[in-house]
Amino acid sequence: MTERVSCTEAARALIAKLRQRHGPLLFHQSGGCCDGSAPMCYPRNEFQVGDVDVFLGMLENEPFYIGAAQFEYWRHTHLIIDAVPGRGAGFSLEAPEGLRFLTRSRLYTDEEAKALEARGEPPRGCRHGPSSEG
Repeated sequence: MTERVSCTEAARALIAKLRQRHGPLLFHQSGGCCDGSAPMCYPRNEFQVGDVDVFLGMLENEPFYIGAAQFEYWRHTHLIIDAVPGRGAGFSLEAPEGLRFLTRSRLYTDEEAKALEARGEPPRGCRHGPSSEG
């Protein structure tokens, strides 16, 4: 099945570390002004998903959402979440770890694009992802 989001080994390791320390997580990719378009990682029960946020899928068993406006820009790309040296965004859980999440992307192949089109629009809002309680 064609996925809309995946992650690198470095991101997997950081997600595991953060999950052990903070419990269930939630990712949100925005196009915000303060932290740019960095993927943000929160304790799952401390972020309220909006009705128009797009549920892209699960990233290491943690839900990954994207703001509706940002999704429109990136709807034709597969998002690859990486972890690289640097200071994380101010509110994101990885900030004190000396690493930060980074979004890389690639265009879908023609076959992937057709598969996603056949599935229809991705769901929006928290009622489509896992509960906020984890």
